[in-house]
Order: sequence, then C-alpha cells, then structure tokens
Amino acid sequence: MPAHVYVCDGCCCGRIEKGHNEVPAELLREAWKKHELAEKVNLTISSCLGPCRMHNVTLLTSEHGRTWLGKLSNESHYQALVQWAIDTAQTGSTASLPNLLLDHRFDPSE
Repeated sequence: MPAHVYVCDGCCCGRIEKGHNEVPAELLREAWKKHELAEKVNLTISSCLGPCRMHNVTLLTSEHGRTWLGKLSNESHYQALVQWAIDTAQTGSTASLPNLLLDHRFDPSE
C-alpha cells in the first residue's frame, strides 16, 4: 500500500475568512511534481476530512497506520510534509515524522 497524504482544503481548513491560515495546495502539487513523488506517495487535496476543531488538517496513511495532523499554520509545516513524502519515497518505507510536525499530531476520536 503506497503512502498517502490527504490535505484538507474544505469547509474550514484554509479559510482565511474564518481566521484560519491558507492551505498552500498549489505549493504541494508543484512539490509532488518536482520531486516525482506521485508513484510512491499519493497526494490528495481533499474537501472536509472531519475534525474541524483542529483546522488545517492533514491525514497521513501508510502500511503503519494513520497519523492525523492539525493546526498546520505556516508554509514550514507543509514543507515538512513534502520532506516526509520525499524521505518515504526514497526509503520505500514510511519515514519518521519531521520534528516540526510532532506536536501537531492528534487523535480524531478525542
């Protein structure tokens, strides 16, 4: 099962009029193309993923399970997602989550 990055750009996420930071969807698409990631790590810019209280939500899936990330608030967070995808594509296994994103993990059932 290839790894997959789902980035919410739905009803709340990325909506600056609701006080949330923009989701840099085009930056992510360009990075996936530049680094030729699509064959090893899928990218989906999604409508609402659910846990709106966490706004700017991303879901990482792999053979190791799911990792939910929330409150991604600046471009460096999204660059860290790109780096995770690059590392995962290069190793052929799910890479460790970059340190910058560790505090953004959450359990959607809580």
